[in-house]
Amino acid sequence: MAGVDADRPRMRLDRYGQFKPDATLPHLPNGPGIAHVCPFSPHSRNEDEIAAARFSSARYVDPLIGRFHAAYVGHVAEGSFRADGSSGGMASWTAVELLKERLVDGIAHVVPQTAGGEGKPLFGYRISRSVEDVCYGAKSRYYPVEMSGALDEMRRRPGRYAVVGIPCFVKAVQLLRLEDPVLRDRIPFTLGLFCGHMKSARFVESFAWQMGESIESIAAVDYRLKDPRRPANWYTAHLRLKDGSTRSRDWWHLADGDWGAGFFQNSACNFCDDLTGETADISFGDAWVEPYSSDGHGTNVVVVRSPELHRLIDRAVEKGRLNLEEVDSAFVVRTQAAGFRQRREGLAFRLSWPRLGVRPAKRVPPSFTGLPARRMLIYWLRSAISAQSHRVFWCARTLRMPQLYIRWASTMLALYQGITYSRGWIGRLFGPR
Repeated sequence: MAGVDADRPRMRLDRYGQFKPDATLPHLPNGPGIAHVCPFSPHSRNEDEIAAARFSSARYVDPLIGRFHAAYVGHVAEGSFRADGSSGGMASWTAVELLKERLVDGIAHVVPQTAGGEGKPLFGYRISRSVEDVCYGAKSRYYPVEMSGALDEMRRRPGRYAVVGIPCFVKAVQLLRLEDPVLRDRIPFTLGLFCGHMKSARFVESFAWQMGESIESIAAVDYRLKDPRRPANWYTAHLRLKDGSTRSRDWWHLADGDWGAGFFQNSACNFCDDLTGETADISFGDAWVEPYSSDGHGTNVVVVRSPELHRLIDRAVEKGRLNLEEVDSAFVVRTQAAGFRQRREGLAFRLSWPRLGVRPAKRVPPSFTGLPARRMLIYWLRSAISAQSHRVFWCARTLRMPQLYIRWASTMLALYQGITYSRGWIGRLFGPR
């Protein structure tokens, strides 16, 4: 990710639809050691260390959401930002505002790519330099991406850039900025997106299978089709086919549509303790508490860490351009309660398991005790589903037998929901939660 040389490691989609380097080198050519810029390396700085240096003047420090100047709940009041985004439109609005105020010359963000043949990603990073191009990247993308091309462009073309990304991507950028003076000078802002976990490319392919289509027929995908008449947490997957027709299905009618079960989760996500993008200058998530989760128009929670962006947000609120209410860290944590349990309590449990190879160094100490047996079973089952879903799907794909995966996923979903939510006959065996 750090070099521009032709012979450096490149990221490619593997057989499971996850990005992996196509070479293994101890150091990047003409660049810093991989161990110092990889966000999951036990030898790199952790989120607390990065944030303490970058946001030393922060008004608040919270053990779950990190350092920050202010937190808000609400949405964009002007334009079509809210309607065009997955939630309240704040991420796209902030990126556009940075361009309009000439604080940056370009925004590195994820946009749809023209659907192609086998191995052609549906989404990828691009640097946008106009308001229209930035708005094209609105919406959530539960799809693997890599940013080496965008970083190369930043090095080649002088200017100031903002990077939009999930927590591990923003952390990687901050680690790279510490090692690379060119990027340190050219990336003044990072915009973080709250993240539950990253999915593989097979997630959307499974959607296609369950709607009677093949991935080759897909032209575009909307993971969260917005409908103001329905609660924001009622996700609908929407596929546009190359023949112009469309297919849609609510996530709860999909065998792998329960996010918490962990289908197609990247294995690194089992060892992440940052949900809110603690190293980003500003971060955005969904307000998954009432009355906001029932508002189909979408609502953001926003955590601001940069004094400059804090002033930018406050000016817009005063002018009525943003409809935001200031909240405390406890409110932000409530909106992401399930995610924090997985990232802290669940992480402590997973870190206690025996493992070979590199042992992650996290801010959460390993702990095998103190949890109810049912909760430990839930965490174990999530890890098993996330690991096995890649393999079962690959087998079904190789054999051209979609039902092999779909039936397996339906069985695992029933098991997970029975144990977790006391649903069905499995739930009756375990009793109420």
